[in-house]
Amino acid sequence: MRWALFITRGWDVACDSRMRAWIRFVGSGAGLLRPRMLDALGAAGIELVCGDAAPSGLGVLVFDEVDALTLDAVRASRRSLSTRVLAVATTAQGLAGGACWRLLQEGASDVLSWEGSHDAVAEISARLERWHEVERLIKSPEVQRRLVGRSPAWLPVLRQLVEVATFTDASVLLLGESGTGKEEVARLIHELDRRPDKGELVTLDCTTVVPELSGSEFFGHERGAFTGAANLRDGAFALAHGGTLFLDEVGELPLALQAQLLRVVQERLYKRVGSNTWQHTDFRLVCATNRDLSEEVTQGAFRRDFFHRIQSWVCRLPPLRERPEDILPLAQHFLRAMRPDVELELDPHVREFLLKRDYPGNIRELRQLIGRICKRHVGSGPITVGDIPPDELPSVEGLGAWCDASFAQAIQRALMLGMGLKEIGRSATDTAVRLVLEEEQGNVQRAARRLGVTDRALQLRRAQREPS
Repeated sequence: MRWALFITRGWDVACDSRMRAWIRFVGSGAGLLRPRMLDALGAAGIELVCGDAAPSGLGVLVFDEVDALTLDAVRASRRSLSTRVLAVATTAQGLAGGACWRLLQEGASDVLSWEGSHDAVAEISARLERWHEVERLIKSPEVQRRLVGRSPAWLPVLRQLVEVATFTDASVLLLGESGTGKEEVARLIHELDRRPDKGELVTLDCTTVVPELSGSEFFGHERGAFTGAANLRDGAFALAHGGTLFLDEVGELPLALQAQLLRVVQERLYKRVGSNTWQHTDFRLVCATNRDLSEEVTQGAFRRDFFHRIQSWVCRLPPLRERPEDILPLAQHFLRAMRPDVELELDPHVREFLLKRDYPGNIRELRQLIGRICKRHVGSGPITVGDIPPDELPSVEGLGAWCDASFAQAIQRALMLGMGLKEIGRSATDTAVRLVLEEEQGNVQRAARRLGVTDRALQLRRAQREPS
């Protein structure tokens, strides 16, 4: 991949039409390594040019040791949710004493050591290229039409889902409350799977499996295997051959059936009911449950060996209450899907209502609510409070103030850490600017209008907050 290395405001930014990445050196040792590293990058085909663009997106932070300066640099780099940081220590000693874990806690996506690496440039390039592809896929129509949102609680989960689905064939266990989108995630995993000649996605709801017929559901049966078996029938394992098998609510499977499924999951071999012949099947397994399977295993309600076989990779989908920033984007997504003929907007009072409402049923409940609102709406104007079903109307007390208990808790935590009014006010303003710019996809005019400031004031504030 051909890059250009841009130097701007003390940062070096590597980019081309497909990929952009910045490089920053922190510490005296890193500064001494800078010429050698840039030479090595140049030898790898990376050009050195000058530019004025501010660094953003993917980046490499080169440091001597994990001190306050290094941690501050990681935090500064991570002000935008779209940024991912690869931390590179100049020596192996720089990662001693659990330093790598501190970097991960502060937001670095991975940690490497330049010293002793077989080919540090190749390792850096490989990670940046992988991350670049993941970010490209997240913005693609395939992902955006299924999974919406870029909140701090959701984006890291989405990145992992996209990477595991696209670049591995690992079995996936999806955990989460009802309505968090586990089936949509399973469909996306199948769509992103890059196996050649990929087969179909086969979905089996384990809550509907009748114990007496479970063998036929999973394994299939031969003609005459039991009363009523008039013809040979393929089960889920045969139908999913070459594709993906999605076991929804896998926590509902009886223990005896889990034991029967273990061999197929482990060895990909099974026998149809009424047959003595082993059949081979090859599928990607995706399971989902709203139960705590670890606790079920402890209590003996779920087989430990089966549990370990289905959890090659585990993903917990956050409930909607943990990702409130995604409520309005999800609502707009459902509006576009339900009324593709017109671009409907939500008036401020409806937006407030949606943000303040509780969603015990998570995304499914929000989609159902938007569906009811859509059915009541007439015309092409914005959705207004009159479109909200009468049984959904909140009391005046129910809406409450925007500065609720969670806001007070954040202020209390800042005070306990010794922050003053100046720091708290600056952080609140910076957070508001960042959130609105992300929601408006970087459009300064729309963001400034929502924040009640001029375009020029917002641009000046962004310039003042740029790293120097």
